[in-house]
Amino acid sequence: METVIVDAGPLVAYLKKDDADHPWAVEQFKRFRVPLHTCDAVLSEAFFLLQQTRNGARQLLALLERGIVVPSFALATELPAVGQLMRRYEDVPMALADARLVRMAELASQSTVFTLDSDFRIYRKDRRQIIPLIYPE
Repeated sequence: METVIVDAGPLVAYLKKDDADHPWAVEQFKRFRVPLHTCDAVLSEAFFLLQQTRNGARQLLALLERGIVVPSFALATELPAVGQLMRRYEDVPMALADARLVRMAELASQSTVFTLDSDFRIYRKDRRQIIPLIYPE
């Protein structure tokens, strides 16, 4: 079974009706089996970006409470690999949340990253493998 790893952008677009990518995000969410996996850095970013969106934080919290989105990454055990990724892509530069998502993709061999961030077209898992993406055309 494929694991879908979700970034902050699609979460925000899904919950923010006036976001330019909202219709696309809604269509994508209809296609997924739950749960969608993420990390706490992505959730912190999404909660921050939804501060000015009416009920945005409440709706994101509901996705977590209902098990639709699940934080499933422990930085403490994966810090060496995450640090190595950040150093490899320091010219991009790679955010901590992005490094964690790439590491999640490395750990889940049958995974796809659901993102709006074009940097994921540059990133590679296991040094050379293209990361399968769900990304707007």
